[in-house]
This record gives sequence, C-alpha cells and structure tokens, in this order.
Amino acid sequence: MDEQLETVVAKLGAAASGAVIESTFTFDELTLAVHPERLLETLRFLREDPAAQFVSIIDISGVDYPQREKRFDVVYHLLSPKLNRRIRIKIKTDEDTAVMSATAVYSGADWYEREIYDLFGVVFEGHPDLRRILTDYGFEGHPLRKDFPMTGFVEVRYDDAEKRVRYDPVQLNQEFRQFDFLSPWEGPPLPGDEKAKGDDRR
Repeated sequence: MDEQLETVVAKLGAAASGAVIESTFTFDELTLAVHPERLLETLRFLREDPAAQFVSIIDISGVDYPQREKRFDVVYHLLSPKLNRRIRIKIKTDEDTAVMSATAVYSGADWYEREIYDLFGVVFEGHPDLRRILTDYGFEGHPLRKDFPMTGFVEVRYDDAEKRVRYDPVQLNQEFRQFDFLSPWEGPPLPGDEKAKGDDRR
C-alpha cells in the first residue's frame, strides 16, 4: 500500500475505531470492508479529513451472493482529487435490513441508491426519494438478483384496441431446449469438442 493511503487508514482507525472489518490493497486500490452501522461515520471521515479528502463519489453498486445469509454487498467508490487516489468501501446486508443512505454525506449518491433499490431491492434508510428509477411502473421483482427469472414475470405491450398499456403474464412460445450438443440444431461436432466433453469421439 502506498504511503498516502496508509496514512488515511491509520487516521481512520484512530478516528473510527472498530469501523473497518478488513482492508485489502490490490491493483493499486484500497478496499475497506466496513460495519454497516458505521458507514456514514466512515464516509464522513474520508470526505472531511485533511489527509483524505475523498470529496467525490464515483459510483455505488450492488452485488448479489444468494448463497450467503447477508446476500448483498453494497460497494462505494470514492475519489480524492487531492491525493489522486480512489478508495472502495464495502458493506454487507440482507433482503430485510435497511442500509443508511449515503446522501447525508454525498448528495450525488441519490440516483445510485435508487438504482440499487430498483435492481436489487436494497432499502436505503433516510433516502429523500427512494423509488424505482430504471424499471417501469408496477414492475415486479428486482432484475439483477441472481434468482430473478431470465424471462421476467410479465410482458408489457400497448393494446391499440384498448388504447392502454397491458401487463400480461409471460408466455413462452416454445419449450426451453436442452443443449446436449448432439442435436442437429447445434451443427456438426467441431475439432476439440471431445476434449470439452471428456469422451473419446474422433
């Protein structure tokens, strides 16, 4: 880790003792795993401390790990123009636990948090206007969750006879095909297929 980021981590440890669960430094970027209840304290320190000055929020993103008890990571990317360094903050949460909104520290977090709420279903407590931003009115579910069906739940179409938008259950016009690589749909075997399949075809 470079000297400037080491100073930031040391000062953060002194100012917010116990807030950081783990710190890693890979690809010239620092990642801090933080207790969710200490998020705003951590973000405020990183923005305001003279040694850090991470005044710009670049992005907030979500990651879904459905096999975990706390299935979601919420990841914050910050930039310090003074240090010319980026830092990544990660917290873990589940479907039912709200995360404190970063808009109290970075007003630019507004639409990022709405996007994560829309696509993952993570709720941000204290957000000034938490509603969907990318999906349509009345959309069911959260499409970036790993367990969301590829087809979705409804089809949206405009009915010219009724002069309105209709929401109909998804109907599949053909059954899902099983890709067994022996079907004529797949074409003739290619050189190397036998290695991928682990059989002795030549």
